[in-house]
Amino acid sequence: MSAPRDTLAGRLTHTLIVWVGSVWLACVLGVVWYVGSEINYNFDGELEEVSHRMFDMALEHVDDAPPGGASSEPLIIPTPSSFPDAAVPFQLATPDSRVLARSAGAEPAQFDVPLAPGFANTPAWRVYTLRHPTREVFLQVADPLEERREAVNRSLVGLTVPLVAVLPLLALLLRRIARRELRSLDQLAHEISLRDGQQLGPIALPALPHELSSVEDHVNRLLERLAGALDVERALAANAAHELRTPLAVARLRLQTALEHGLARSDVQAALQALQTLSHRTEKLLQLSRAESSAPLARAGVDLARLATTVAQEFWQDEQAADRLDLVLPPAGEAALALGDFDALAIALRNMVENALHYGAGSAVEIRVGPGAQLAVRDHGPGVPPQQLATLQQRHVRHNDSRTGYGLGLSIVATIAHKHGAELTLASPPADGGTGLQVRLLLQPAA
Repeated sequence: MSAPRDTLAGRLTHTLIVWVGSVWLACVLGVVWYVGSEINYNFDGELEEVSHRMFDMALEHVDDAPPGGASSEPLIIPTPSSFPDAAVPFQLATPDSRVLARSAGAEPAQFDVPLAPGFANTPAWRVYTLRHPTREVFLQVADPLEERREAVNRSLVGLTVPLVAVLPLLALLLRRIARRELRSLDQLAHEISLRDGQQLGPIALPALPHELSSVEDHVNRLLERLAGALDVERALAANAAHELRTPLAVARLRLQTALEHGLARSDVQAALQALQTLSHRTEKLLQLSRAESSAPLARAGVDLARLATTVAQEFWQDEQAADRLDLVLPPAGEAALALGDFDALAIALRNMVENALHYGAGSAVEIRVGPGAQLAVRDHGPGVPPQQLATLQQRHVRHNDSRTGYGLGLSIVATIAHKHGAELTLASPPADGGTGLQVRLLLQPAA
């Protein structure tokens, strides 16, 4: 037999019933205390009225009684049916506690309290003592406490029984309300369960309460990040298939030709060139994967002059690139600091330079640092027509439809610029005149 499910609606119902019942019981006890106080107040008021009414009548019985001589027994006052307060026990006493008279049926133990004006209690009786205004006589009237307790108990039972009777009905009602109000939570859970690798669209449920709306927002942001990560993975796979197919085919064809016709130097050279191209494209794909990954980038101050020098020195090791590449640094004493990730910005600048060297038609290429937090790479080649300029940042789009190059360089630069909150601009011809293409990266300045 399976155990009952521990549901949120059940928890809410149990908790609410416990707290509602506790608060209700506390209120009942408070009401009973108040009712008890009012009952005692009313009974005391009636006891005072009875005392004032019967004082003179009791004294008349004492005055009319024949002299008792030396007898020390108190006078027993009969309680005729015409007497309205006949059932109330009372006695008359002198200041020295000598009892002058007592009502029929009254017992001494009922008045075992100090002889002083006011109210006093014995274990079973409430006694009111009144002093006559002109004579040295006290009247004591007793009222049973049991009647008061019974009145309080009736009030307690009258308030508690409805509570006990209503609690099961209240539990059912609260459970229905909890289930109805938590229906939106079930809908949200259902929508989350529908999300998978094929469906990562945002959740849009209407009229959610604030707490669940916040959960929905956080889940949508998580889905957005997951969708981005899956897009990067799929793009990397697509780019790998697109970029690696040609060099692999060339290397296989050349090696197959060399095997069939003997080891020809030209075929081996072509195969090596194809493998070098494959290695270069693999590096580009890895750069693209890192640029588009969800891994956070560092946000630190980057010395753009040192960054540009480091990247330029890599290209100066190649004799052909060294003759064409120049580096222009800001004047001495002028800082060029940007906020970003040094390695990611180095990848971006490296791709900008490679793009300029490749498409610059053998012209000079210039890396310029500054003014401020910006990097610019310019070639003096034929430039790019305006209709193609806007498409250069797209993947697999090559300048002049050349079959060389990969169409990934500026896409990588654009992705890194976006993650840095930087502005990437392309100008052909550059604003300062001449020919060629200028790629400028305007970064956020560091303090």
